[in-house]
Amino acid sequence: MIKYNKYLQITFVLGVFYGAVAWGGDAGPEGAPVWPSPEIVVSAVGDIMLGSTYPEEVLPTDEERLSRLTVPEVWKGADLVLGNLEGPICASGVTRKCKEGSRNCFAFRMPVTSADELQRSGFHALSISNNHSLDFGRDCLEETISRLRSRGIQPFGGRLVAEFEVKGKRIAVLGFSYLPSEYAYSILDVEEATRIVGQYKEKYDLVIVSFHGGAEGAQAQRLCDCEETFLGEKRGNVVRFARAVVDAGADLVIGHGPHVLRGLEVYRGKLIAYSLGNFYTYGFFKTSYPNGITAVLRVWLSPEDGSFVKGSIHPLRQSRRGVPDFDKDFTAINILKNLSKSDLGCDLEFDKNLEFFTILCPKR
Repeated sequence: MIKYNKYLQITFVLGVFYGAVAWGGDAGPEGAPVWPSPEIVVSAVGDIMLGSTYPEEVLPTDEERLSRLTVPEVWKGADLVLGNLEGPICASGVTRKCKEGSRNCFAFRMPVTSADELQRSGFHALSISNNHSLDFGRDCLEETISRLRSRGIQPFGGRLVAEFEVKGKRIAVLGFSYLPSEYAYSILDVEEATRIVGQYKEKYDLVIVSFHGGAEGAQAQRLCDCEETFLGEKRGNVVRFARAVVDAGADLVIGHGPHVLRGLEVYRGKLIAYSLGNFYTYGFFKTSYPNGITAVLRVWLSPEDGSFVKGSIHPLRQSRRGVPDFDKDFTAINILKNLSKSDLGCDLEFDKNLEFFTILCPKR
């Protein structure tokens, strides 16, 4: 049992999209807050799959397209907007991923128009460190990389590192996965992961780590400091990995892969979000509770030492087809509150208007 001797108290700001903006100051389109800030502001979402042309065309309608939604307005003004691109974007190709008749294997190929959608929606960098990036082989993934880069979006993972200069600070964004490749550093080799993060910390002021790991599905919301598996596949000890890379110099750690939300913690002054779940996953993913409950996370980092200053959460709920919209029931807030407490010993305390909360975590 964890003993609460000393606590780290961090103040969050809950980003309420509905009605008047409660922070004072200007609002963006549709009432979305604009965040001028001396801190470095990062917005992040989980898995993104904008429809597939394989095995048949399952694509969003014009009204369902990401860039037509109001959701992207909530990250307006962020210095960096990050997500996990759950599959390649290419015009053609052959997949050898799934055996004939397999029920637990999926291969995605997003249409080439997806790169434009992501650009119009405001993404700065996207992880390709996951189990779907190579669904149609290396050539298709290289086409994906080229299409993103030509639209000003930096793909990252493994040897590909997203680099930014924000408010005079050099920032590196690294991608890890339980399936290591040239496009993904491994979360399974924690010692090597810490060496890699330490090397980048020597060259950059801030290092952000994005990882794809952990078991999947509704039963995978709960965290454990243990080796996770899914369908017989090793998915890593994500708690050990995340804390180790913070020890090595990571300033923010963002997880995805379980397709559900997982808890938040502040470890040694740095925020770890263990899974942001599914963000926009069109047509092929489960969207019933809890899989269809998601959020946009925004964090403010100190430009001096990368420590966590504050954050906001915009709760979302997916439609039956996997399109996100704002959730006026704030279900994601309740999930994150419960999981952070049960799994990490962190107390999320909200004010009466759900505009602010504090998180109290045991000092580890």
